[in-house]
Amino acid sequence: MPEWLADPNIWASLLTLTFLEIVLGIDNIIFLSIITERVAEHRRLLAQRLGLALALFGRVGLLAGLVWLTKLTTPIFEVFDLVVSWRDIILMGGGLFLLAKATSEIHHSVEGGAGEAAGGGKATSFAMAIAQILAIDLVFSLDSVITAVGMTDRLPIMVAAVVTAIAVMMFAATPISGFIRRHPTTKMLALAFLLLIGVALVADALHFHVPRGYLYFAIAFSLMVELLNLAASKRRGKAEEGAD
Repeated sequence: MPEWLADPNIWASLLTLTFLEIVLGIDNIIFLSIITERVAEHRRLLAQRLGLALALFGRVGLLAGLVWLTKLTTPIFEVFDLVVSWRDIILMGGGLFLLAKATSEIHHSVEGGAGEAAGGGKATSFAMAIAQILAIDLVFSLDSVITAVGMTDRLPIMVAAVVTAIAVMMFAATPISGFIRRHPTTKMLALAFLLLIGVALVADALHFHVPRGYLYFAIAFSLMVELLNLAASKRRGKAEEGAD
């Protein structure tokens, strides 16, 4: 057994990094739930699991290419005193994609409600869902991988933390997706979260960093209010049934 495994600091960094990877994966789970909602029901779970499994290889590949990863922050050109790197371009592209995707889904949910009810809802192909999961996971994983690189120089520790986080996401994606489908109002809330995250990614690309703690607080507070609304609605339903 390698001597470094006996170091308590190594285990502390593993636990801390695993926790951070899971927290940073929350927005990924929300996006995953929205994307796979329009996949055929009998293939929905497979799309979630396969998308995350392929994303795992992508994250491990990023970790293994540490030299390439550090070059992502190297300036490539400058626009009006704004120094632009490949990381900025990827974050900008991912942020704009999230803004466009969330806006499109909100439009479909509100304006396209009647068409969907009549069976005219547009489905997402299995391959398209996988491609979108992989594309956006690349954007989401940048922060988590850079966090991993900054916390430890042990590749096995980084890989273990990423694998654990992906495993948690695999098991959490299905119940979260089911909850969103059962409660349409939570889908609108989830889409609002994606808009919020998209704006944060665009801001990061423009070097205006928005602390993620603010985003997670907003998400947690909004979710708490929505859960209270759902509980109150459920109680009203039971009271009306009792009155009848």
